[in-house]
Amino acid sequence: MGSVSNLGANLAALRDHNAAVVLGLLRDAGEDGASRAELAARSGLTPQAVSKITARLRAEGFAAEAGRRVSTGGKPATALRLVPGAGRAVGVHVDRDAVTVTVVDLTGSAVATRTVPLSLGATAETLADVVVGEVRALLEGGGVPPAASLLGVGVAAPGPLDHIGGVLRDVTGFPQWSGFPLREVLAERLGRHVVLDKDTNAAALGLLRSAPREPGSFAYLHLGTGLGAGLVLGGEVHRGARTGAGEFGHQVLRLDGPPCPCGRRGCLEVLCLRAVADGDTALAARLLGVGAANLVQLLDIDRVLLGGRTLLADPDPYVQGVRAELPASVPVAVAPGGERAVAEGAAELVLAPLFGAGRALAPAAPAALTRSAE
Repeated sequence: MGSVSNLGANLAALRDHNAAVVLGLLRDAGEDGASRAELAARSGLTPQAVSKITARLRAEGFAAEAGRRVSTGGKPATALRLVPGAGRAVGVHVDRDAVTVTVVDLTGSAVATRTVPLSLGATAETLADVVVGEVRALLEGGGVPPAASLLGVGVAAPGPLDHIGGVLRDVTGFPQWSGFPLREVLAERLGRHVVLDKDTNAAALGLLRSAPREPGSFAYLHLGTGLGAGLVLGGEVHRGARTGAGEFGHQVLRLDGPPCPCGRRGCLEVLCLRAVADGDTALAARLLGVGAANLVQLLDIDRVLLGGRTLLADPDPYVQGVRAELPASVPVAVAPGGERAVAEGAAELVLAPLFGAGRALAPAAPAALTRSAE
């Protein structure tokens, strides 16, 4: 796909972007679809350009008729819709003690999902073996029909990591993963386009997709085996130049606090997880709320969404604890998607650039839909 940030670079890139915009509008339109006139009005493209793009999308199976609009005089317009099964993407959620793999269609809806345990202390090579084995098992088990195009594999892993180079960095408690080129290894072994990003960033991207008309700014706080945040600012996922944005759990709340595996003392993550281990959910919730308040005051966040396996096991106290520390103008809620949020968000890492929403995180993007723009 051509780079969205270089629209005028060349005609081919512009055509790719235009096709992605039309595909994105069809995706947002859902089963009711959109007419060519509606697509032209929403995209800013000429009716002739939309007609050429949609003709190719139909010919290649990515779009189909969705019925006719009610006539207001003249010939009723034909609505077009996205064909969900025309393509698939795989999302992988790498946690410290488990790996979840899901296959989604072009709408982002899950088709099949698997979760397997990962031994604590596993080496990076073992991690790669587990991911490759589970992806292959899911695909060979019928997760992707033969006629469907597998567009790529998105991998969401604990941070910090290098999302540009596709390399794991100093994952808290897993020094043996540092420097491992996970994206390159998986791409070579699977023979597929692979994208790597931080788990909370992937979840934030998926949540942004679920509410495209009111993105604003929000923080997704994830309390599972660790504690992190995904940030959406100005309608886009904010990663930072080194994917360092959202290392929410490593803000220091107590200068003389217990040591954290990151090397500092009194980090929010170690305090919160200790409270969880002690069965003091009220304290864990309050600590999460204090950290959330710091984030809201720093970045003027519009809303806060909560997720993660530990939090979802008993969400109400956490919602109440976080809400008590925030201004009444900042709503707090459990994020949609539950424990699937990260894995499905990982698949969205592959899908989003194809629909003109988001940017590619790997140097080689899939060319499956490039033909439709020509």
